[in-house]
Amino acid sequence: MTTPDPPVPVPAPEATVSETTVFEAAVPAPGATGEPGADAPTLSGPARARRAFRVWRRTRPFWAALWIALGGFVIFFLPMAPLGKILQVGVGGIAGMAGGVVIMAMALLVLFLPGQRHTAGTIAVIAGVASFPLSNLGGLFVGMALSVLGGAMAFGWLPEKPARRRGLLRRGRATTDGTPGSPVSVGSGSA
Repeated sequence: MTTPDPPVPVPAPEATVSETTVFEAAVPAPGATGEPGADAPTLSGPARARRAFRVWRRTRPFWAALWIALGGFVIFFLPMAPLGKILQVGVGGIAGMAGGVVIMAMALLVLFLPGQRHTAGTIAVIAGVASFPLSNLGGLFVGMALSVLGGAMAFGWLPEKPARRRGLLRRGRATTDGTPGSPVSVGSGSA
């Protein structure tokens, strides 16, 4: 009795770098899909809180609000400094503290109502510049500069564009019988 020869292995074609890269990109890492698996690491409480804060922070002009609040803080608390460190005492100190409160309120408005960022940013810039004659040279220029910087950032911030949905607002939409329909109404005009 003869034994059959073992099959001869056929060498596989050499994979190019692009094929390997495409294959690695197509296979997700364990736990990358968001489904808890045996290999997926579970996030601790602080890590989940940090991730939730990051998501919340990216939906609003966070850094603009931070700079506005810091500028308002400097303008508000500088009149309460010892007499040797301030340039104006009395009614001007009260005006400076009121300006600091207004600026910090605009920071909260920018942070919690991002739709009002243009108005709040403009008011923060105006109050920051007005603090120059009212509050010890605008918080010794630091508070004024931070308020103007934050107000400008808030005014210029744009929310992330949502993903485009296909088929919602198409021009010349066809009716069920195949004839072109009327244009779709968008806002106060038509598309």
